[in-house]
Amino acid sequence: MRSFIRLAALLAPLVIAGAAGAQNYPNRVVKLIVPFGAGGPADVYARVLAQHLSDETKQSFVVEDRPGAGSVIGTDAVAKSAPDGYTLLVMSNTHTTNESLLPNKPFQLMRDFVPVATINYSDLLMVVHPSVPAKNVKEFIDLAKKEPGKLNYASSGPGTPYHMAGELFKAMSGTDIVHVPHKASGDARNSAISGTVQMMFDAVTTMTALAKGGQVRALATTGATRNPLTPDLPTVAETVPGYEATIWLGVMAPKGTPKEVVAFLNAAINKVINRPDVKEAWLKQGAIPLVKTPEEFDAYLRKDIDKWANVVKVSGAKVQ
Repeated sequence: MRSFIRLAALLAPLVIAGAAGAQNYPNRVVKLIVPFGAGGPADVYARVLAQHLSDETKQSFVVEDRPGAGSVIGTDAVAKSAPDGYTLLVMSNTHTTNESLLPNKPFQLMRDFVPVATINYSDLLMVVHPSVPAKNVKEFIDLAKKEPGKLNYASSGPGTPYHMAGELFKAMSGTDIVHVPHKASGDARNSAISGTVQMMFDAVTTMTALAKGGQVRALATTGATRNPLTPDLPTVAETVPGYEATIWLGVMAPKGTPKEVVAFLNAAINKVINRPDVKEAWLKQGAIPLVKTPEEFDAYLRKDIDKWANVVKVSGAKVQ
């Protein structure tokens, strides 16, 4: 009994200090680590969040891009950071895919992180370089079947939505197209624009303007229904029934982050997402605001992990 009392006395100051720290949060710079390249959806929307969160809290929220290894490098850095709410991860369904695609990575999503908040989701755009002699999805499939293994597609790395959209397309269309991973989405985008690769799936939020400018040819969008940004463009599912692939974004924190801090961040992020001006701007870009509690986000993550584990299995997707 005396030992228990002594232990309680030793722990009490730590508990009080932790509670006080949560109440004063944030009182210094908060880093939003984006494990993807500059200019991609995660980077773009992280900067919107950072700006509004800085305004709301009167503390600086700064974005730091740490791309590489299909998001593993930046994500591992966050996993190893102090669980105090001052280093956060801006993540996507790349992370839920990597749970099955990269089982030997140095972290596990649901073991080493806690869900904070969702941000938004958007369709992808299937595009080809203008030199590709295919004007629609059917013609592209016919071309790929005529020349198996000769066409290739770009992605921003293993497990990214762009990679898995390609693998799902290959599996459902019965085509043999070579995956060419890049370090970041900007690099992959440049390869598609230059014609180094023939095809790419990219977020409508970043690729639509390039398609309208004629730098690439848009063949289809990847949602269940046609995208309001490109109503005249068919979905992949209109040619390949049942096909659907999107990209969504969220925020997680290292395991052990105080619940009070998580609750504060969830409320603050949801307030930003619900701003009429933010909603309007995002919808014009093709991004749909996604608002969830930490508990709802937890369930969403677990369901998505199971979904992409099945896609990895069915498609036979592997990391080159």
